[in-house]
Amino acid sequence: MADNDKLADIRTQIDALDEQILALVSQRARLALEVARAKRAVGETSDFYRPEREAEVLRRVRELNPGPLGPEPVQRLFREIMSACLALQQPLKVAYFGPEGTFTHAAAMKHFGHGAQLSPLGSIDLVFREVETGAANYGVVPVENSTEGVVSHTLDCFMTSPLQIVGEVELPVVHNLAGLAASLGEIRRVYSHPQALGQCRVWLDTHLPQAERIPVSSTAEAARLAAADTATAAVASEAAAERYGVRILAAQIQDGSANTTRFLIIGRQSPPPTGEDKTSLVVSRTNQPGGLYRLLEPLARHGVNMSRIESRPSRQGIWEYVFFVDLLGHAQDAPVKQALEEMQTQASLLKILGSYPRAAG
Repeated sequence: MADNDKLADIRTQIDALDEQILALVSQRARLALEVARAKRAVGETSDFYRPEREAEVLRRVRELNPGPLGPEPVQRLFREIMSACLALQQPLKVAYFGPEGTFTHAAAMKHFGHGAQLSPLGSIDLVFREVETGAANYGVVPVENSTEGVVSHTLDCFMTSPLQIVGEVELPVVHNLAGLAASLGEIRRVYSHPQALGQCRVWLDTHLPQAERIPVSSTAEAARLAAADTATAAVASEAAAERYGVRILAAQIQDGSANTTRFLIIGRQSPPPTGEDKTSLVVSRTNQPGGLYRLLEPLARHGVNMSRIESRPSRQGIWEYVFFVDLLGHAQDAPVKQALEEMQTQASLLKILGSYPRAAG
């Protein structure tokens, strides 16, 4: 068979497969509509999104994936299919700490797909408020970066908010220097979010020691400002650079390759257990010798793994602190439940912020 004939045969096979894929996706969409009708028949009308079900589906396709596509592309494909099917059932409104082009925007897209109605807001407080009032079904906020640490504003919001954590997203962060300058020597100012500037400190010290570093509200805002002046550059994502029409002057300038930011999905009710969950809580007790040890000791005794602990001022008194803790497991799992009950007897404050599926990748 000639090369052209072989290529034509392969394309014919691809066309046939595309028709099968389209038919199967359409069949899945029809079943999603049947699910919606069944839920409405029993009086369920408020929210059809089920984070535990989506986590189960994504983990299952990851395990079943035979290749050659990697696990992340396969998960993206199925995320978009689920997102489109959910939009048929009921449009999902999601608020995020914006503007467009930020890493929080990318995290919202990764978790909810293009079928959700995404709404950028100007502060983390506003995202919490939008979900609390019911104007949005869910919110997306940053909580920590692997190199720069915790986003304290997000943790502080949980102290007074009734919202629960319903999911998490881990997003590799790639920073670029973007602008309109013909050379790095022309740049006099570099704008970005304070954490992004911190994550690129060594590169900026080495390549732009003469440039003033100016913190702004987001990497997307930095890209917008860089579009107005050739002497100005931004530390921003590729999406933000494209959104505001600036060139990538230097790619991947973050200090270290393992730069990941974790984002939280906030809603009004935590999902049930999936078998691969995480529980977040805030705890405190009176300041006395051995107090923190006695507070956390039940976790070790019941074999519960604590994956993170972060202290924050309580704002209730001078030098008084609360501790934000992440545990592996769901609050309904027997070992976690027993440990939390014992911790409650030692704590002056114990508030479960949510149990939710761990990031699937």
